[in-house]
Parts: sequence; C-alpha cells; structure tokens
Amino acid sequence: MSTPKHPLEPLSAAEVRLAVALLKDAGKVTRTTRFVSVSLKEPPKAAVHAFPCAESVSREVFAVLFDNATNACYEATVSLTDRGLLAWVHVPGVQPTMTADEMIECEQAVLASPEFQAALKTQYGVEDTSRVMVDIWSAGYYGQAEEGSRRLARPLCFLRADPTDNGYVRPIEGIRPVVDLNAMQVIRVEEYGHWPLPPQPGNYAADRVPVKRTGIKPLEITQPEGPSFEVDGYQVRWQNWSFVIGFNAREGLTLHHLRYNDGGVDRSVLYRASLTEMVVPYGDPGPTQFRKNAFDVGEYGMGACANSLELGCDCLGLIRYFDAHLCDSRGNPLTIKNAVCMHEEDYGILWKHTDRRLPDSPEVRRSRRLVVSSVSTVENYEYGFFWYLYQDGNIQLEVKLTGILSLGTLRPGETSPYGSLIAPQLYAPVHQHFFNVRLDFDLDGMNNSVYRVDVSADEPGPSNPHGNAFAARPTLLATEKQARDHLKLETARTWRVVNPNVRGPVGEPVGYKFLPMDNSFPLASPEAWWRKRAGFVNYHVWVTPFDEAERYAAGDYPNQSQGGDGLVKWTEQDRPIVNTDVVFWYTFGHTHIPRPEDYPVMPTAYIGFLLKPNGFFAMNPANDLPPQAKKTAASGLPLAKGDCCH
Repeated sequence: MSTPKHPLEPLSAAEVRLAVALLKDAGKVTRTTRFVSVSLKEPPKAAVHAFPCAESVSREVFAVLFDNATNACYEATVSLTDRGLLAWVHVPGVQPTMTADEMIECEQAVLASPEFQAALKTQYGVEDTSRVMVDIWSAGYYGQAEEGSRRLARPLCFLRADPTDNGYVRPIEGIRPVVDLNAMQVIRVEEYGHWPLPPQPGNYAADRVPVKRTGIKPLEITQPEGPSFEVDGYQVRWQNWSFVIGFNAREGLTLHHLRYNDGGVDRSVLYRASLTEMVVPYGDPGPTQFRKNAFDVGEYGMGACANSLELGCDCLGLIRYFDAHLCDSRGNPLTIKNAVCMHEEDYGILWKHTDRRLPDSPEVRRSRRLVVSSVSTVENYEYGFFWYLYQDGNIQLEVKLTGILSLGTLRPGETSPYGSLIAPQLYAPVHQHFFNVRLDFDLDGMNNSVYRVDVSADEPGPSNPHGNAFAARPTLLATEKQARDHLKLETARTWRVVNPNVRGPVGEPVGYKFLPMDNSFPLASPEAWWRKRAGFVNYHVWVTPFDEAERYAAGDYPNQSQGGDGLVKWTEQDRPIVNTDVVFWYTFGHTHIPRPEDYPVMPTAYIGFLLKPNGFFAMNPANDLPPQAKKTAASGLPLAKGDCCH
C-alpha cells in the first residue's frame, strides 16, 4: 500500500479496503452491519504543521457503522500504520446517515409492498409498479415515539409514463409509505385522499425535447502550453497558492492546509474549509408536505451522493480530475470517478488603469481563477460546490443550485398559498436552502481573533460639521455568545479575522475580511421541529475555539434527532475566543419562491461568500502579473492601437 504524499490526503482505495478488513478481523462486522462511512481520521494539527520535516504521520481511519439487527450505531478508530483497532464506541440512541444502499433497497421494499400495491390500484388503477419511482426521505423527528426508536424513512412516490419519463412531474400525492429501514419493510401506508395525476409531461432530456435552438457556435477553451497548476497526489500548487484536496462521504469536497507564498514566505490562511450541514425546509403545512425537511449532509451524505463529472458538461477546459474512494454499506470498495474537478478560467478584468496623459498605454491585467468543484445529486436536487482561488488572494465559495423542484399535486381548479402553480395541477411549495460552512482559520499561525465590523455615521456636531462622516467600527468578539450574530444591511456588516501576534506593513494585525453575499432568515417558527434539529440557522455567524470533536453544525447525528446539538449546544459554554485557535462558522440561506421558469428543470441559482485579504499583504499581491499579449480580432483584422480584451 503506497504512502500518501501529504497527511491530509483522503483515503486511497487500498486504505479503505484495509480499514474494512481490519474491522472484520476484529470481529466487529456481522451480516447485519452496515458501513455508514469510512474516512480519514485527520492527524493533530501539530503533526501536520511539522510535515514534512518531522517523521511520517500515522494514518488512522474513523468509521461509522450501524447494526440493523440491534438498531445500534458504533464509531471505530483504526490504525492503518499499526494495522489494529484503536477504539470501538457504542453511540446510543442515534441514527447515522442513510446509505446509498438503503436508498435502493427502500425503493425495492416499497414497490414490493402488498399494501402499497393495493393503495396504488385503488387510487389510480395501476397494478404495474415498474413505472413507480420512489425517493427515500428521512422520517425526521416530530415528537412521535417510533421516530426515536426505529430507523425510518418516509419516501415520496411518483408515477412515470415510461422508464425514461420525468417522474417528478406526477407526484402520487395521497399515498405515503412508511418504511422500517432495519427490517427493510413497509410498516404502513398512510393515505390522505385522492389527487388526480397532473396531465402534462415535463421532460427535459435532449431526446425528449423535439425543437432545439440553433445558431450556437462552438466555444473552445484551449491551453496549448498546459495548465498553470501543479498536482502531486492530492496536493495542488497554483499562482502562489498551495493546498490539499480532501473528500469524504459525509461532507464531500473539503480544502486543507491552504497557504499563500508571499515573496518566498509560505503563509497559512485556512487550515480546513468544509460544508458541515444543510437543511431544506418546506413551507406547506399540509399533511402530505409538512415533513419535507431534508438535512442533505447529515441524513444522506453529500460526498456519497457526488457525481462522476464529465468533460464538456460539468467542467470546461483543461481539466484535472480527482477520484473519491469510499465503500458501500457492506464494506465493498466504491470509487466515484472524477468526483472533484479542477481547472482554470478567465474571470474578466483583475485590475486596470488608463492615465489620461498616456491614453495609448493603458495598464490592464486579466483575472484568472482556479476552480475546484464537486456536484452532488440528492434525489431531485443538484448542488454544485465551487471553491475559487484568485490571483489577488481572494477565496470564494459559490454553491450552485439546480435540478428538479420537489413538487406537489393539486386538484383541478385548486391553487395553494404555500406554493406556485407551475403547470396544470402541479405546484412547487415555497422552501429555503440553508448551508453551514466551517472555516478553520490559521492566519499566519493558529492563534487568531475575530472582529465584527459595522459602518456607521457620526452624529452631526462640531466634529462632523458637514454631516458627511461615517467610519468602519470594529468590535472584538471576546466569547462565543457575543460572536453569535446576523448580517446587518444597515451597517454593511462584515467580519475580520486577524492574527494579533503578527503585524502587517502599516502596523495593524494581519487579517482577512469575510464578506457575506445573498442570505436569508429562517421563516419557520423556532418551535418547528426541523428548527430544533437545525439550530445552526438561528444565527448567520458563529465563532468557536477549535475542538477536533466539533465538526458538524447540527451535531454528529442529526438524522431523526430531537435537536439541541451542535453549535447551539457548544456555544452555550461561552468559551473565550480571543487570540486562540478559532473556527468561523457561516450559515447562509436561499429563499426559493418557485416560478414556472424553474420547470421542468431549474436554471442554476447561486449563493455563497467571499474572503478578501485585509492587511494581510503589503500591497496588491497581483501587482506583479505580466500583461497579456494583445490578440487580433475574430475577423482576422488587427485591433486598434491600445485596445485590449476586457
């Protein structure tokens, strides 16, 4: 088994196989055991910072297993270096993430259920279940005893016209099977009345769209001399940046050990950046819709749902792909080819100035950014996670939301105040998407502080005689409770993470500014069950002292939990966060009021945030970029003197 090139590289296929074998050899796996996840147990920070000067770092694996026979969850730590079991812990009363195998088996169980077949025949006269499509949805928790004692799913069902039809446009609204995932049996079928199937198809596949637009000329992206990045295993170097790409079944794509080479000095910025949780609450209180509240990370696993990306479709240009090595729920190897895509792309003007006294000699530099991305399909929705690194030191995350709306059926002539009619008898409930990202900053070292920065006007008076004065006013956040806060448009609120122990060129602590973009507030009552489980939506910003056990904003096991875990629990300690190893957590939401134009497949929506150096560099770090050669016009004629591509 080859040794990884960096201690934070994700597990290889051989390492996953070895970890599974060690657990089996230790007698911890039975015929009813499922492997929920097998991922790298990241080594201590000190060991990573000492690499590669220190001795090689021990490779360990953290695995979550679940026994269907006893409804019991276990956590295991395995040493690949010493080839032995280090820890085996029973975690009582929790339901871990549902596995991809359970999704498949759940659909089969519903289709084979005599009770479901009978309801389908009674309501729709359909006896052939081969056209039925079943999407697994967690049962969540709504105060019922069974939700705290059984591993449950409440699937949504749809009826296709044929095997390639878009089944989502024909929801079987009145029938809701309930599945015990341990027994893999339908324990009952709940019926809420009869809704006729929507009459119109809503297909989007190329072979189902009869008339396609014309006049689209080829657009090729070429790099005849190759890309500007260098790759060694899962380590990447590009335009002064260096980092490690990570991946696991729960979080999906992660970035590690992100550093910037500043004039020959390797400066740390982020130790780890990851998506920790997301929740999609729906706003329809009706009996067939109110349970739709998906925790796509903790209930399904964003990494386990990752796509194998394809050149020319998901990524364009000169691409470098990275595979993800996981296992299925029985421990068999599972490799997601091309789970992560990396490429460069042009991003317009980075900076420009034209001296009016020298109009023929404008100075302009084009921006180039490095894109590291992964896309996951969680039943009907697609989520693309795009990390961008820029030549001027900026870091951006953009989440791209697309896929198919989760739809409901209306009776002829009906409308709903809780959703938009998008086709005859078909509506899309209003809903929100909330994401939480964990940013473990290490700005020029581990000990950092966080300031909240508000811009406010001075009161008119002797010091403000013209009434024009306003200033950015920072507030040092001393404890966790003080740090819990919201965006504030009235004061253009941002946050600044600094290292108080390292001074920049003008004597101020070096720092990075956190700039929020589009966001939302949760619209459901704080007493809604999903909000009790997703306490991370209560604030946009949280700051905690680093604790390797605090990784997920809604806690380790949000599936069917009763809530109160994660950030809401940890920050009640009100620990100090000044000049220490801090973690910055950001919750950002997209409120989706669906439109007919979101049907049958949704154009991409965008949401995210930006990190900008703020006193980290002595000057514009992209000031050293060379100018690009001027090109000829597409017609073959030379460009006018002084012209340049913008």
